[in-house]
Amino acid sequence: METTLNPNTIVVATDGSDDAHRAVQWAAEQAYLERRPLTVVTAVGTSEVPAIAWAGIGAAYVYKPEEMLDHGRAVADEGVAIALHLRPGLQAETMVLVGDPRRALVDLSRHAHLLVLGSRGRGAVLSKVLGSVSAAVSRDAACPVVVCRPREHRDTATLGVLVGADGTLESLPVIEFAFHQASMLGLPLTVVHCVWDEIAAAHGPVAAGEQESGLEEQRLLLGESVAGMATKFPEVTVNLRLAHGIAEDCLSERSGRWDLIVVGRHPVETWFQLMTGAVATVVIERARATVVMVPQSAPEPEN
Repeated sequence: METTLNPNTIVVATDGSDDAHRAVQWAAEQAYLERRPLTVVTAVGTSEVPAIAWAGIGAAYVYKPEEMLDHGRAVADEGVAIALHLRPGLQAETMVLVGDPRRALVDLSRHAHLLVLGSRGRGAVLSKVLGSVSAAVSRDAACPVVVCRPREHRDTATLGVLVGADGTLESLPVIEFAFHQASMLGLPLTVVHCVWDEIAAAHGPVAAGEQESGLEEQRLLLGESVAGMATKFPEVTVNLRLAHGIAEDCLSERSGRWDLIVVGRHPVETWFQLMTGAVATVVIERARATVVMVPQSAPEPEN
């Protein structure tokens, strides 16, 4: 796909649904905070299906290609209107993509700073760009992907930003991304490292005690994961936490209490995919909070 997208742009996909509107609002606020332009994108049609049928009560209608494009533009224009209502003066534009939404959004991610999706899509023109394909896009996207899922317990206090630390050098950009978000949003940050052991096997995800013995090596690893970040982000209140359990369970537990959950994703061609790729996908599917998937570089080969 050819594009002239500004590489500093935050891109948000919309299909006109309530879930998409939530994503547009999140993206507009992020663009305002980061002082970046916003592009509201919608996609119409696929190579296999040239028109999309919509069934109403007692009737059915099939969009023609010209009508699909017009409807796509209207949906994108509505997204821009929502963004400008929230943040007047924001630099925002629209883009209508033609083709498979998953492929189009992955292609677009190569040119974007950030890609934002809703958790589900129910619009007449674009029923799959948000929801079932969010995990597929996040697995292959070249830039960080934000999946805005509906939050549970909206009337309760939130806990800030949560990020998983696996102790690898490749995870450092993920940790820094989480610090940056916490700083920008004025929220506390919790960094969790998960340990799989007999306690996890017997009881599932459970927090480790501060004085619990046998975890000295893991505590050192966790401390090294955030080394230098306190100097770079002195305004961020940081809580380091060890937990018994697998990462996807630890990051998904009580997910509705977090403002933002940040996870990393290793390249699919590496052996890390089976572990970290699955973690990111499961967290996105389970979470009841906004999740950011940050791509990680491949680990250095062992000598």
